Amino acid sequence: MTAPYLLVLYHSRHGSVANLAIEIANGCEAAGVEAKLRCVADAGQNTVHPLVTLDELAQCSGLALGSPVRFGQMTAAMKAFWEQSSSIWLKGQLIDKPAAVFTSSSTMHGGQEACLLGAIVPLLHHGMLIVGQPYDEPALHQTQSGGTPYGASHVALQHGHAALSNDEITLCRALGARLARLIRTFA
Repeated sequence: MTAPYLLVLYHSRHGSVANLAIEIANGCEAAGVEAKLRCVADAGQNTVHPLVTLDELAQCSGLALGSPVRFGQMTAAMKAFWEQSSSIWLKGQLIDKPAAVFTSSSTMHGGQEACLLGAIVPLLHHGMLIVGQPYDEPALHQTQSGGTPYGASHVALQHGHAALSNDEITLCRALGARLARLIRTFA
């Protein structure tokens, strides 16, 4: 049996979602659980982290799923990946594993919450336990940019030029740590 790990699976076009993924992984590892950063395939896109395999998804102890907002939804590349996961679904390999979602948009009202809620749907079909961002995290009360109870988020501005705010970093790390605690509880 492999050691427990959080799969931080994301798609990123301009780097903002990748930056969120890195901070979630940092929070998870600071809490004592390994995090594996993986991307989904996207034609013509260079990736910083390795492409995910279905086996890595099936074997993960928990999942953080991230996608940029595209018209209030996750990207086609991320949807295409989930459409390939039927073999895992049929075997029930993700049932009762904790999962969280995260996103980035170019504007404050660019569809973040709709994207996060939509990203949860395939996770529910797989029987995963959805983990949000509780309001006991002070940064959720004071953020002027990203951060929702549905998951971590970032307002990137056009072409992803805005760096993560301190509140966004804090919320990502808190979400990663929360997933790590749950992974240790369920492992």
